[in-house]
Amino acid sequence: MNFGAIIIGDEILSGKRQDKHFAKIAELLGARGLRLSWVEYLGDDRAQLADTFRRTLASGDTVFSCGGIGNTPDDHTRQAVAAALGVALALHPQGVEEARQRFGDDMTPERLQLVTFPAGVEIIPNPFNRIPGFMVRNHYFVPGFPQMAHPMIEWALESFYREQFKVPAVERAFLLTGEKAYESALLGLMERIVADYPTLRLFSLPSMQGIRTGRNSRRHLELGVEGDPALVDCAMEEIRREVEARGIDWCWRE
Repeated sequence: MNFGAIIIGDEILSGKRQDKHFAKIAELLGARGLRLSWVEYLGDDRAQLADTFRRTLASGDTVFSCGGIGNTPDDHTRQAVAAALGVALALHPQGVEEARQRFGDDMTPERLQLVTFPAGVEIIPNPFNRIPGFMVRNHYFVPGFPQMAHPMIEWALESFYREQFKVPAVERAFLLTGEKAYESALLGLMERIVADYPTLRLFSLPSMQGIRTGRNSRRHLELGVEGDPALVDCAMEEIRREVEARGIDWCWRE
């Protein structure tokens, strides 16, 4: 199963605000042995959003969409999803009840817009202020505010994807140094680890930190794997034996 994220807002694309969703969604998935397959950042453009949702709704992926479900003129997510589904917008009865719990007798037409969703969707409870998000076809539409969005995403994972949970992956790596610590020289080792441990994710990250010109230059290469703890231990032992046989200095990455 692929998990994706759509993060919406002109304020993020312009740099006025820093995205807080990508790292948190990756963390929530990683704690359950899952990982993001893709992420897209989009502005407040209704047509572009509708085109994107048509594509993702047809993909079969599970998607978390953050932002744009308010009632101001720059919020377009609910309208874009309705266009992508080919349905109208309608007051959601359960959403109205949640809103009444939040606002009591101080309900206004403007506040009812907050629970006007594409027809046929279900709501996502919001533990922060009871103004719900909505879900349809494995897509979960939550507010842009992290303190609301992140508990709502966690609720969706715990409610609908527990059967997908796995042992959380671990990541271990060596820091290799010296003239022999470069990727091309270790390509054969990397290819063998990938072939022998197809469920692990191998990574190789060269670094320029500390490198100087001249005879005193030193190469730095972070080489490691991520995945099932037992397999990670086996793969790292193979890597250790190989780099020692080649006379490459190593230490555990902190």
